[in-house]
Amino acid sequence: MTSEFSAGNYRFIPAVFQYSAGAAASPGYEVDRVRFDQLPPLAEGFARIAEYIKAAGRPLTSFCACELRSPAAFTDEGFRNFNLHYVKTLAEWGIYDGKTNPVARSNVCPEIDPPTEPSFYAFCFTRPSQTASPTFAISGSGEAREGGATYAERTVAYRDLSPDGIREKVRHVVGAMETRMGAFGFGWKDATAAQTYSVHDFHHVLADELVRRGAVRSGLTWHFARPPVIDLEYEMDCRRVLREVVI
Repeated sequence: MTSEFSAGNYRFIPAVFQYSAGAAASPGYEVDRVRFDQLPPLAEGFARIAEYIKAAGRPLTSFCACELRSPAAFTDEGFRNFNLHYVKTLAEWGIYDGKTNPVARSNVCPEIDPPTEPSFYAFCFTRPSQTASPTFAISGSGEAREGGATYAERTVAYRDLSPDGIREKVRHVVGAMETRMGAFGFGWKDATAAQTYSVHDFHHVLADELVRRGAVRSGLTWHFARPPVIDLEYEMDCRRVLREVVI
């Protein structure tokens, strides 16, 4: 099920208060992706994003997705506290209403040379477009099942780093991407990019769990990084974006 965020000209998949499961541009609009060459800390990043979006002639409500980098994986409580801080700006921008958040997101932790504080890697916003081709950004998902339990209780193959455990984790995450794209009526055939985040070798499942399912149609970008919560080991996100720039 998707919902419409008319102020931003995009649809989204409702999820949790800190992010949606994905965002897709409404007819007559497209999703643009902007990546930072140097990672700005959270407050500076929000300011630069606001400046960029306004310069493009768009309202701040067109902000529809972002990719974050954090110093290290959070505890459950630490992650919640970070998220409560993060959504304050979205509320100021008229995006987050205190309960529903339409903005898609990934937030991962580089294993080597991480930022000293949570920072922005990239963001997406909607703009008017003449193209009829759909565009979307799917939120990152680790190997945790949906639900209200703690991460430890709902993590697939919890603390199992054996070859079979990695297979279960990858299979679950690829399935989560398929489910989220499917909510918009899309699939791997539509994605123009897929990113994976792990510090573990998953080559033994690459062919069966990713290539054969179409997940690497446009290649696969592997970031040597951990998911944002302790004991999550594999995460992915994906998108269909026709215009991307680096600033």
